[in-house]
Amino acid sequence: MIFSLKSKLVSARKLMLVFSCTFALLNSNSSFSHGGVAFEEDLCVITINFMQAHFTVFQPEVSQNEEFCEDIPNATTSVFVMEYLHNLLQEMYIDFRIVRDINNVGQYASWEDIEELDDLEAATVFYQPPTIEDGGYYRASYAFEEGGTYIGVVTAEHPTEDRNYNAVFYFQVGGRDWGTIPYFVALLLIVQGGYWYSSGGYKKYKEKEQAQNLEV
Repeated sequence: MIFSLKSKLVSARKLMLVFSCTFALLNSNSSFSHGGVAFEEDLCVITINFMQAHFTVFQPEVSQNEEFCEDIPNATTSVFVMEYLHNLLQEMYIDFRIVRDINNVGQYASWEDIEELDDLEAATVFYQPPTIEDGGYYRASYAFEEGGTYIGVVTAEHPTEDRNYNAVFYFQVGGRDWGTIPYFVALLLIVQGGYWYSSGGYKKYKEKEQAQNLEV
């Protein structure tokens, strides 16, 4: 009896641990950030090597001033804005490229994945050549014709040295990419079902069903 009680307590603790971990993962903004873009204090920040910029996407035709970070709800004109948080970025030539995620690398997209593309130009849906913009902002606008998964690539040229810095981030157009969340939900259901079965839930259910059949 004591052993059975201990087993149930251990199972309950394991179940609570899975609940806690799953809840933390589902509610952690930074855990599901993609590539070079992450949430910091409710701001979407893109990291270009050691430099950072506040990153925002607008869809003025359908949502006016509403801001988006990585996942863009509609396939329509989208304005990408970077507000520099590092002064050196104001002196650098910066270009911006949007590439279809043809190899399905997803949220772990990196510069190496871009280099490995057989035909970068064929995968590119938008490219804005290098420019230096005044005011501490960088802007680019593209009208998406269809939803899907894409990879954004920002390249910054050092103003005095022969080297470039890159930021690569994955994003979804036309709906949120739930990533690994369905797997955690499935795992939670499996663990919960296992606990219900091992704690006698199935046995009690069958006994209740048999009792109801006898009454009939």
